[in-house]
Amino acid sequence: EQTFDTFDTRKKLTPDERRNLELALEIAISYARRPQDWLVLLGPYGSGKTHLAAAIAHYQQQQGTDVMFITVPDLLDYLRLAFNPSAPVSFDHRFQLVRNAAFLVLDDLGTENSSAWAKEKLFQIMDYRYVARLPTVITTAKRLEDLDGRIRSRLIDERRCTTVAITAPGYPLRLKRD
Repeated sequence: EQTFDTFDTRKKLTPDERRNLELALEIAISYARRPQDWLVLLGPYGSGKTHLAAAIAHYQQQQGTDVMFITVPDLLDYLRLAFNPSAPVSFDHRFQLVRNAAFLVLDDLGTENSSAWAKEKLFQIMDYRYVARLPTVITTAKRLEDLDGRIRSRLIDERRCTTVAITAPGYPLRLKRD
């Protein structure tokens, strides 16, 4: 149900917030039609980042692209499960599936457990995709300054990343407005 058509840019927004969400929607549609490098969606929880990322993923799936959409904490759990002796596939296999996904959406970057292992694996995935210029959408509620420095260095590269800062408050907060 999270498509471009269902993305709401009208409910209880100031004119500036509406313009900001409309711009975010335009950029997301443009990226979905011609994905190149990375799209980074920043903003508070509930602001529509995940909705736009899902809409892009749905659009890409409709075009026949294999899409992997996963929250970062779930991604790390998915990788850790491969260490279980009864796991049906190896860690290397799972790791390569993520690194080489035709189209990857990493939702909620910055909400993961920040263990050294998690930071290393996440950086390896992102660095590989960065160097290979594989289409990737990343959402985060964190300020870029608060992310791991190695990952941040990739996200701020304007040659490879389009960054959209959603400034509208989260949807639940908008609904409370009079």
